[in-house]
Amino acid sequence: MAPPHFAESLENPAAAALPGEARVLAAAEESLKGNRRGLRKLWPFLGPAFVAAIAYVDPGNFATNIAAGSGYGYMLLWVILAANLMGMLVQSMSAKLGIAAGMSLPEVCRKRHSKPVTIGLWLIAEFVAMATDLAEFIGAAVALYLLFGLPLLPAALVTAVGSFAILALQTRGGFRHFEAVITGLLGIIIVGFLVQVVMAGPSGVAVAKGLVIPGFDGTESILLAAGIIGATVMPHVIYLHSALTKPRAVGRSDDDRARLIRFERIDVVIAMAIAGAVNMAMLIVAAAVFYSRGMTDVVDLEQVHSLLGTYLSPAAPVLFALALLASGISSSSVGTLAGQVIIEGFIDRKIPLFLRRLITMLPAIAVIAIGVNPSRALILSQVVLSFGIPFALIPLILAMRDRSLMGRFVISRLTLFAASSVAALIIGLNVFLLWRTFGG
Repeated sequence: MAPPHFAESLENPAAAALPGEARVLAAAEESLKGNRRGLRKLWPFLGPAFVAAIAYVDPGNFATNIAAGSGYGYMLLWVILAANLMGMLVQSMSAKLGIAAGMSLPEVCRKRHSKPVTIGLWLIAEFVAMATDLAEFIGAAVALYLLFGLPLLPAALVTAVGSFAILALQTRGGFRHFEAVITGLLGIIIVGFLVQVVMAGPSGVAVAKGLVIPGFDGTESILLAAGIIGATVMPHVIYLHSALTKPRAVGRSDDDRARLIRFERIDVVIAMAIAGAVNMAMLIVAAAVFYSRGMTDVVDLEQVHSLLGTYLSPAAPVLFALALLASGISSSSVGTLAGQVIIEGFIDRKIPLFLRRLITMLPAIAVIAIGVNPSRALILSQVVLSFGIPFALIPLILAMRDRSLMGRFVISRLTLFAASSVAALIIGLNVFLLWRTFGG
């Protein structure tokens, strides 16, 4: 099943038995009736986008952003900004689909497309989920090694235990508790990099130029740009977000759905803006600390950890490792939920959540066991994700423009143009990358 949220009590009254879930449900109803104002009105609807946003600051982002900052300074900041705006658009669309259609994107694909197409999309989605899990497990394992000297393979097993613990919290305490833990871990990442940016003292002029002047410098910079986009516009959370908002639509009128969509849009903007700021902070720290000193090949996370202590302060490497650990454990749990949504939606099969966790983590543990370079594996996993984006985004666009599915919430021409442009840009970037890499 998709993870239960407070509004799932509309489908299953037992879901409201948890006091916290029942309170949030009651607050949501009051907000929809117009009986709450300001932040109190918005609060019951914050959460799904923050769960999705943790995937936007997973360990793959650490690898691509740090490699981009150390190798090219502030030049690729505009890529992070553009990718974040794309993420806002795509996640808003996914959230809207769940509310308007009452189905997750994989379920929509199963109902709208032929069986061969559905199976093909499912297999690609599973491959993407494995690439995602690879990044998350490697990141958390590296963090445990940096913090405690734990070898990578045992550290990966500890990561698995932490991931299981968070999923158990969701099962026992309700999805609102899960959202709170994920948001708290996001807060650790935010604080860690905010402090590091202040320590690094970057050039404001250089940051501004990097944000507003687009540019590349060779094939490697294009590879990193593809990785940044793949690490930001994460395909698996395109599937997940629609499942997180789906229960809220049950039994609602169109007017209620319209209000829900507005609330979710605010949730997305806030969560994605925070994730975008964190990604920029990663690149800025690498540019200010490494690129400015002529160290343009700093990509290994262990090396980053050591050099931050050398050039910033003894606290900097600890903050870096803690942020990486919070990122790896939280995003691995979110990735498991996304995998559950993928398999149940595409092929209508239900498997226990903990079995899903076990299955998806095995390839990542195998890669760690054979000794693949962690930092390079992280970057390549994000490139794989970039190639996976169109296979989630194009079905989403096709579903959103289907009036028989969306009703009055069918996508506008402007949004359709923007989403289609994003899909075309990502496909074009991937094709260009292949041509430059293998064709000359």
